[in-house]
Amino acid sequence: MNNKLVSFILILLALQCSTVSAQKKPVQVFYVSLDKDQTITGNPLKEYPQDSVTIKAKDKLWLYPHLLFQTITGIGGCFNEIGGEALLSLPKEKQKEILTNLFDTIKGCGFSFCRTAIGASDFGIDAYSYSEKAGDYDMKFFSIQRDEKFVLPYIQSALAINPTLKIFASPWSPPAWLKESKKMVGKEENNTLIDSPGIFSAYAKYLSKYLSEYAKKGVAIARITPQNETDANTNYPSCLMPPEKMNRFITRYLAPEMRRNNNPTQIWAGTYRVSGKFEALELLADANLRKTIAGIGVQYTKAQNIADLKSLYPDVKMMHTEGVCDNGDNSMAQAQKRLKEITDYLCNGVENYAYWNMILNETGKSGWNWKQNALININRNMGAITYNPDYAVMYLISKFIKKGDVRMAHFLSNETPCIALKSPKGEKKMILQNDENMEKTILIQLGNQTLPVKIPALSLVAIVLN
Repeated sequence: MNNKLVSFILILLALQCSTVSAQKKPVQVFYVSLDKDQTITGNPLKEYPQDSVTIKAKDKLWLYPHLLFQTITGIGGCFNEIGGEALLSLPKEKQKEILTNLFDTIKGCGFSFCRTAIGASDFGIDAYSYSEKAGDYDMKFFSIQRDEKFVLPYIQSALAINPTLKIFASPWSPPAWLKESKKMVGKEENNTLIDSPGIFSAYAKYLSKYLSEYAKKGVAIARITPQNETDANTNYPSCLMPPEKMNRFITRYLAPEMRRNNNPTQIWAGTYRVSGKFEALELLADANLRKTIAGIGVQYTKAQNIADLKSLYPDVKMMHTEGVCDNGDNSMAQAQKRLKEITDYLCNGVENYAYWNMILNETGKSGWNWKQNALININRNMGAITYNPDYAVMYLISKFIKKGDVRMAHFLSNETPCIALKSPKGEKKMILQNDENMEKTILIQLGNQTLPVKIPALSLVAIVLN
């Protein structure tokens, strides 16, 4: 055999070996640690080897890839003014590091669907709107200049890293002069929009103007909800908007105004929560309203309420708008509860999950002295960056629950929260949690095939069947 032929054969063998090694394993397990002593890093994800897996297991997970539910639109969190101010206090390279970890689809967790506030939320530095001149019904003095300092740079930098990022927006309060109380901050009995055609028309122009001005800055808002927490009367920006008023505002004022301006942003009713009553049920009873909106936003809502809403109005899409904010402890015990909250929404037909504060400063406090959790805290004085336990959970969730995935029917033999998904490429993905202090094996039943999979102790796990 001549040397050229030998060399050719060796090259073919090398190529074959490299092709085999590049092929994905049939089963892969990825995890983040939920051990309370674990230090969270910017990339907390690890792969768990599947060698020497025992067939013995007390838990079994059945998959039904032919039974499919809703398509996922994305996972993300909220851009807020306090977070933007904290982020911009860092050197440029540190800002990019954080934003890469949050939004890069390869190097980070790839957040794909996020929220922002229209004017001040409770995590604005203080109360403000874009219309501070009373009586400006045509919004001639409308200005988003305040957002150009912290909020817009925060969003624009994220979009530079992930141009496919979609954003939805909600106001916490209309401008003060449009309200009976003449204040953005609530707690007054008359903390509501003035009920007159002129005021409703002005508010519709205000929201439409926000969309067009943000678009000029390169930030397209995909969806808008007219009011955050319609039943909240709080000592931070808020506004009561009962179902009848929400209905009338959307159908007679906001939708026509957006049509006149050829605005492609979708109108979603809400945002609705359960606090004494569930106003979303009452709102959706009107068929004309259902035809006008693209869907409804829900937050702080129990699984049963979501299931009831989906059962009564199966054709109405549901969007999750805000995750449980907690109290600023940023503990591992709190992070361990996050999957249950996420599956309560996704496993009842909601198409996304939106964490609340992605970034806060070292105090963790709102402009109204309310302390809450965040994925990341930035110490503005020291330049220190702290990745919290919720960050690890959301990193894995966003890495493995992607836009375009379809929820798949499953049954787990224990009561552990779990979600199963099928990707557009046919991958099967399951996310579940092991709260035990020891490794355990789960049997996955896929048709006639039984696959033993081991998962690490105290961990949130993504199982991928390639």
